[in-house]
Amino acid sequence: MNLSLYSIQAFVILDTEGNRVLAKYYRPKSHPNGESKEFLTLKEQKTFEKGLWQKTKKPGGDIILYDSHLAVYKHSLDLILYFIAGPTENELMLSTALSSLADALSMLLRNSLEKRAVLENLDLVLLCLDETVDDGIIVDTDSAAIASRVSRPRPDTTEIVINEQTILSAYQTVKERVQQRIQQM
Repeated sequence: MNLSLYSIQAFVILDTEGNRVLAKYYRPKSHPNGESKEFLTLKEQKTFEKGLWQKTKKPGGDIILYDSHLAVYKHSLDLILYFIAGPTENELMLSTALSSLADALSMLLRNSLEKRAVLENLDLVLLCLDETVDDGIIVDTDSAAIASRVSRPRPDTTEIVINEQTILSAYQTVKERVQQRIQQM
């Protein structure tokens, strides 16, 4: 029985036509079974993704065994998110991790988990993925915690308004202090 922490071989986002929006394949060198020899070339990855899309393009399922890989997927508006793992991995853990990642992305993208929003905020998507999965290891399944660690800091709400009055006030203060210093000498 494989008791390693490694559970995900890839994270893939495809659009409704089967085109790749984002893909991240994991090949950890320190895996107990050695470095993976699968998905080494872009051609192999694209072929696998096209075949997987053909099997999962219709909404309705969420887990499939395809080409001796366990694929957990989630449909969004015009995207399909996938976690790809070995056939012996825990489906519930993969499903929970994918759901929490999708929920965190929805929070960060203001409930618009669609292709345009993902491409415009690719930095947030990748940070969110890195907070969920590290080198193929699921590290967090709490969507609120993931989103809070990834979210951008809010701009400071106390803006400094510089107008003619504030500049005049600053000039007067400097003028008075200079006069005080001159009188002290």
